[in-house]
Amino acid sequence: MVPRLDIVIPTIRDLTFLEAWRPHFAPHRILVVQDGDPARAVHIPDGYDATCYTWDDIERLLGPDRWIISKRDSACRCFGFLMATSRYVYTIDDDCYPATDPSGEAVDPVAQHRHNLEAPSFQRYFNTLYDAEFVRGYPFGLRTGAPTAISHGLWLNVADLDAPTQMVRPLWRNTQYVDIVQSVPRGTLYPMSGMNLAFDQRLIGPAFYFGLMGEGQPLGRYDDLWAGWCAKAICDHLGYGVKSGKPYVWHERASDWRSNFVKEHQGILWQEELVPFFERLTFTGTTATACYRELAQAVRRELPPLDPYFLKLAEAMEVWLHVWHRVKKTQVDAHEAG
Repeated sequence: MVPRLDIVIPTIRDLTFLEAWRPHFAPHRILVVQDGDPARAVHIPDGYDATCYTWDDIERLLGPDRWIISKRDSACRCFGFLMATSRYVYTIDDDCYPATDPSGEAVDPVAQHRHNLEAPSFQRYFNTLYDAEFVRGYPFGLRTGAPTAISHGLWLNVADLDAPTQMVRPLWRNTQYVDIVQSVPRGTLYPMSGMNLAFDQRLIGPAFYFGLMGEGQPLGRYDDLWAGWCAKAICDHLGYGVKSGKPYVWHERASDWRSNFVKEHQGILWQEELVPFFERLTFTGTTATACYRELAQAVRRELPPLDPYFLKLAEAMEVWLHVWHRVKKTQVDAHEAG
């Protein structure tokens, strides 16, 4: 029997795309986070163990802390992370479909992400053969690797591009399936996309918060990037690994670069300051929670000159930690009582 995991899907539309995923997703639990009008019922195909959470549920379950969940942005998926009870959580966007590898075989992203998370990462010394086999000169003392906290998958067809790149290369599509998984080197940040992504709750869950984005905020479409920078800096300190590469999904929808630019333009400017901020971070904590608390303090201390928004973001990060541990304790208590 395939071990179950939780699949988190943020959406504003009916989930007919799940019909294409039935062979791969049906054994698992689906957690839908419906952004937008909670009175509109989202259609989920029959045969799935699925729960749909609306803003009514978010407000009921989080109460005064509900403001930390973003509106009108895919960052709302964070509520699904809170509700997830499986060790491994996979999140995918609703415009992604099954891909095929060069042999014509269908890609099972759940199985590949699980394999990535259960395999060690080798982030301390770059392997020129990626994670396939150790080459001559790879130190034997580093071949045991480190626990993998994040598995970052990629996309065929429409790549995850920013608005300026979409504008100048509107017809560009990714047609190259590269049959590799690589460990992102220690001390190196990367642009994490939430379209096809899995993580280990036990290792990095408390630090996997997608921030304040969308409605009422000066920023959008940087939720996964922000979470990726935060989590990678903490993984580097704690000795956890991040893998990127397989599995691929087929990304169908090309969003409009004009509306994307409205959401992204502040982030495009700020990222030139944010990346160096994350590169110079140091931590003393020994857990993801302790490190994320230190990171929130650093955001409050160093980033408000960039924009006062970061004061609110730092507060949201701290509230997220409180909510995370409260919700997870309730889940553990319920499991033990049952």
